[in-house]
Amino acid sequence: MRGSFDNLTADQKAELLAAGPDHADILAVQYTEQGHLTYDLAARPFFTFRFGAQVTDEKDIPKVTAQAEAKAAAWMTERGYGFKRITSQTVDMSEVPLGPRGRRQQ
Repeated sequence: MRGSFDNLTADQKAELLAAGPDHADILAVQYTEQGHLTYDLAARPFFTFRFGAQVTDEKDIPKVTAQAEAKAAAWMTERGYGFKRITSQTVDMSEVPLGPRGRRQQ
């Protein structure tokens, strides 16, 4: 899920910038049920939430996607962070090609 922060106060920006190093490493991306947030507020106002979920039927993908969107919105709302333009994309991880490291481990 991608979105942008919106109408952040100076205190909220300072809080996010202070926590930024914990959320800026795109190479340490995690797909978890709770979600993993990445952003680089100093460079741009966008954020990415990554959620991991398993489905047994392809028909469940829209439901799981909606649940992830709700979780991301709830996380932002609970902290008082304004946001806009949430978009979602789902990926079947079994179809993602392995990089060199993944091929060696296989």
